[in-house]
Amino acid sequence: AYNIHVNGVLHCRVRYSQLLGLHEQLRKEYGANVVPAFPPKKIFTLTPAEVEQRREQLEKYMQAVRQDPTLGGSETFNSFLRKAQQETQQIPTEEVVLEVLLSNGQKVKVTILTSDQTEDVLEAVASKLDLPDDLVGYFSLFLVRQTKDGAFSFVRKLQEFELPYVSVTSLHNPEFQIILRKRRVRGCGAAVARYWDSAYDDDVMEHRVGLNLLYAQTVSDIEHGWILVNKEQHRQLKSLQEKVSKKEFIRLAQTLKYYGYLKFDPCVTDFPEKGCHVVVSAGNNELNFQVRLPNEQIKEGSFKVTRMRCWRVTSSVPMSNGPSGSSPGKSEVKLELAFEYLMSKDRLQWVTITSPQAIMLSICLQSMVDELMVKKSGGSIRKMFRRRVNGALRRSDSQQAVKSPPLLDSPDASWEPMAKLSSKLTSVSLRGISHSSSANDVGANDFHGNYAFEGIGDEDL
Repeated sequence: AYNIHVNGVLHCRVRYSQLLGLHEQLRKEYGANVVPAFPPKKIFTLTPAEVEQRREQLEKYMQAVRQDPTLGGSETFNSFLRKAQQETQQIPTEEVVLEVLLSNGQKVKVTILTSDQTEDVLEAVASKLDLPDDLVGYFSLFLVRQTKDGAFSFVRKLQEFELPYVSVTSLHNPEFQIILRKRRVRGCGAAVARYWDSAYDDDVMEHRVGLNLLYAQTVSDIEHGWILVNKEQHRQLKSLQEKVSKKEFIRLAQTLKYYGYLKFDPCVTDFPEKGCHVVVSAGNNELNFQVRLPNEQIKEGSFKVTRMRCWRVTSSVPMSNGPSGSSPGKSEVKLELAFEYLMSKDRLQWVTITSPQAIMLSICLQSMVDELMVKKSGGSIRKMFRRRVNGALRRSDSQQAVKSPPLLDSPDASWEPMAKLSSKLTSVSLRGISHSSSANDVGANDFHGNYAFEGIGDEDL
């Protein structure tokens, strides 16, 4: 059996024969010239080296399928992953009540099947709230972990190839919950989009339920310090709350620092020097750093997405040095996001962030680039939102969705001390890249190229 990880989390376990069955079904539906080549069968028992070679071949196959606009968004592929997830967790199909949190702490209880996918659960929540169909696409379901202070740490956005009930219950920890929030990060797969520009909040505020959801989220973000407020602004906001002037409250909040940003957990960076503790926030087409230097001084700075030439996500699995009998499968996986940044007109420098949320950071970067490119081409962000067409999800032809192909490995993590992690989160590839002074030698296919960088001009410097 092989483990399939999605966004760094175990999704399911599958055997070679199951993957071969998926391959044959895809060939039957889409043709041999569309589906990538599948690792061949072997007559004799595989040696350890051959087992690892097959794992690498299967991982490349799964990534190739996931990154194909047609195959990766197909119901055949997604239903395969959903079924495998349910079978791995051994949760039977039955009717259950699922609790979904709102930003104000209120819980919405929906009756669903354990086999219902993310889209079905989202629509059930929207129906319970009386949220109009044309506004459902402005919201997403997120898997979060509640911290001791009541704030939320984002684990990931729930995807179309997973079952929300199975995803949250299989963690066996009440700290993990599902929350409904305005879409901030674009998901991994077909027919999913998001928006960063707060101007699109106007669409949400046109309807009573949308206004209430956005208002509750804004209040929560202010209370948890995600949006910075001085004393005078706090007084004005308090006054608007007392008057129940929700639109005015949101419009004032839109003028505040970090409105619309997604705040990540404290992590470590090598900028401006190695080992610096940092709080990273994503928004306004930038990554904002609040860095604690070794002398305890706090410095703040921002990295504009348009000046990032490329970035990559890698995962290292340390070799087990523990006592005999310790399980290498329990080794801690270290995720890193590294981006090459144009520090000055003729100087590029790599900046590395070590964080369990590295993949989510990468998805944020790509989604900001996508929005910039759609605007540049005169397209509409609204058209990027998901739609059901004849019961199936469709994506806009103008923009491919961010894809996070699964990482496939053997159950024994000791096979691969350094694993490259589902690193191609985008259909954009970087051509002709030259290897710089980065510490790790990673191939060109592991980089996320940035089309927004290609159009940078002197005024951006």
